[in-house]
Amino acid sequence: MTARYLQEEHQIFREAFRKFLQKEAYPNYDQWEKDRLIPRSFWKKMGDNGFLCPWVDESYGGLNADFAYSVVLLEEMERVGSSLVGIGLHNDIVTPYISEYGTEELKQRWLPKCISGEFITAIAMTEPGAGSDLAGIRMTARKNGDHYILNGEKTFITNGIHADLIVVVCKTDPKASPAYKGISLMVVERGTPGFSRGKKLDKVGLHSQDTAELIFEDARVPAENLLGDEGKGFYYLMQQLQQERLIVAIEAVTAAEEMLKQTIEYVKNREAFGKKISDFQSIQFRIAEMATEVEIGRTFLDDLIDHHIQGRNVVKKVSMAKYWTTEMARKVATECMQLHGGYGYMEEYEIARRYRDIPVASIYAGTNDIMKTIIVKELGL
Repeated sequence: MTARYLQEEHQIFREAFRKFLQKEAYPNYDQWEKDRLIPRSFWKKMGDNGFLCPWVDESYGGLNADFAYSVVLLEEMERVGSSLVGIGLHNDIVTPYISEYGTEELKQRWLPKCISGEFITAIAMTEPGAGSDLAGIRMTARKNGDHYILNGEKTFITNGIHADLIVVVCKTDPKASPAYKGISLMVVERGTPGFSRGKKLDKVGLHSQDTAELIFEDARVPAENLLGDEGKGFYYLMQQLQQERLIVAIEAVTAAEEMLKQTIEYVKNREAFGKKISDFQSIQFRIAEMATEVEIGRTFLDDLIDHHIQGRNVVKKVSMAKYWTTEMARKVATECMQLHGGYGYMEEYEIARRYRDIPVASIYAGTNDIMKTIIVKELGL
């Protein structure tokens, strides 16, 4: 079944992107995982072929494409491997902050390079002592003439090693009450005095996706790099986090579909006790249960994407989707590994990597407990 929001031009785009990935990503992905980094050259090839930030207006070098094109990119990259999430973050999570809240001068300066792959972006929210509680951040930005002086640390930052532009969540008014009214968004550029990167973090999964610590010690950032108005950062985050959580759901459902597909193929070819594993009714039922949940997830997701494209309020449903689909994908990963038997625990089988990669989806973009809190609030409880 084809989703309502997909038209013929989206399918043509998908085929072109698949051919690109077959040439540039699939053959290299295992090596990237070993290297623990996706090379910048791949980002540049993505840009050269029009696969970075296609939604950006044509005046900045984009294609002015609708969100359905982003969905196609996210799904096809997830089919290659979850470590490509950093590209989705660049395309549809970080760059929108610049487009939505940056001045015309900043957009002219940065967006074309975000589209070409010359610039890679990141967003720095999490701190060693503050994760889902954004109002609890301690990072400060003190105005000093025509600059802000930033002090603090950020951690678990996706694209942290490669990033040329980093949207930093900081407190321009540490005494604000309530605390969230003192939060602002500042763009820190590569080479900014006082800004440095800590170690590249060694994660359980997403091995080729670069994640890092960022350190700001009296970092001098031009005042013009402030996104939007001072003190409005928390509001901007709440606006943009809905799309971020939708993206996580898209990746989770796609990962579940891939794991199920691979497992069906495996049980149809693996023999035990003189017959195919897929001939055992217990195996058939387990596959049927997973297939049902994956189909439910896809149906809910496609409807939600359609509503998002239409500009409807999706706060409740996107929180439901992010929570439910990531939990579903984790269950599918566990069950699929089990159905692979001992081979599922071997690195040569993709399910082992998928099993490692999927758990973090229930943590980032707001933990699933935070999603439940939002759902409860939206239900008026």
